[in-house]
Amino acid sequence: MQDRSTTETESPHPLQSPRIERLLSLDAYRGLIMISLAFVGFGLADTANNYLEENPDSTFWQGVQYQFSHAQWVGCSYWDLIQPSFMFMVGASMAYSYAKRQSQGHSYARMCCHAFSRALILILLSVFLISTSQSQTDWAFTNVLAQIGLGYGFLFLLWKRSPTVQAVAAVAILLVVCGMFELYPNPGIDLAKGAPELGVSQEWAEENLSDVRKPWHKNANIGHAIDVRFLNWFPTQEAFEFNAGGYQTLNFLPSIVTMLFGLMSGELLRSPRSARFQLLTLFLGGLAALGIGYALDYYHVCPLVKRIWTPTWAIFSTGWCCLILGSLYGIIDVLKLRAWSFPLVVVGMNSIAIYCMSMTLKPWIGRQLKIHLGTEIFSLYGNVSPAVVPSVQATLVGLMLWLACYFLYRNKAFLRI
Repeated sequence: MQDRSTTETESPHPLQSPRIERLLSLDAYRGLIMISLAFVGFGLADTANNYLEENPDSTFWQGVQYQFSHAQWVGCSYWDLIQPSFMFMVGASMAYSYAKRQSQGHSYARMCCHAFSRALILILLSVFLISTSQSQTDWAFTNVLAQIGLGYGFLFLLWKRSPTVQAVAAVAILLVVCGMFELYPNPGIDLAKGAPELGVSQEWAEENLSDVRKPWHKNANIGHAIDVRFLNWFPTQEAFEFNAGGYQTLNFLPSIVTMLFGLMSGELLRSPRSARFQLLTLFLGGLAALGIGYALDYYHVCPLVKRIWTPTWAIFSTGWCCLILGSLYGIIDVLKLRAWSFPLVVVGMNSIAIYCMSMTLKPWIGRQLKIHLGTEIFSLYGNVSPAVVPSVQATLVGLMLWLACYFLYRNKAFLRI
């Protein structure tokens, strides 16, 4: 998920591609996403819920709640962009990491073995992390690490291919996914009844599926059907029936496209083209992707659903990723306004470490803070409103994780796979 990123040209002019030892904008992007995740969005979703209980008509807190929660089905919030950002950055990093390995004399076979080994490690690490609070191994593959791992080897096979080949591959994958959903015979969800046996209530179905065509209904699609068969191959206490959130293993297939667009963006930034050209390409490409994704959803060709990673979502979310990376690249690596990004870079250079700590240590850290600083620490000893307590807790726990990353950064200790 992270690699040292270098460029190959140098120019004193701010609109020429600069020579940098690391692509700090990519580190900062990783840091932004990992801080958002490790700090649980600074607890803003729960804080918004608390305020909405008192004032349900507050448009401000409704907006905060939406942006820091996953869309129920169709839609896109900031929180929905966490996982595609992961996928996109993995692709961008690959452009640098394997070029570096190649320059060090690694053979293609050796790099291929490394890519598929990394993929397997990511899948197993994902299963381990999501099983830490379970009574037995949780064989689920919708976690971001598992999704990256499932597609990483295939992504490597597209590394060093021409942009035309990569673009054709992306379109082909998205068309295959569309065909799988559209051609799968199923009646969808009856909006008047819902499907409680699939985790879809009548109220939820009417609210969230009324404008969605049946092939893309929650837990009534080809991805769900595959999981019912595939996940029940693994030893479990109870048979798999459905995923409560509608997520599915098949998401890795269109996710490859998200990573592939990241790979293409990384190759663009690694190229000797001027920074002006690179920025223009990222911004225009990002805006085009947003427009295409919006149109596909608006005209009901394919809905914008992150939970099943529809082709529309793969395109639309990539648009945001391009705009975010382009903005950070322009500010940090081109204009060299870097000081402000230090807190992000500290985390971005150890993204695997903070991810693992975030998945395993947050409850323990919360307990330790109460033990050593008092049970009222998260209310700041009664000085803040009870509604804000989730934000204080998330921020203090997240700060402890950041300090752990800072300690690793100061000691030049970086966890890599």
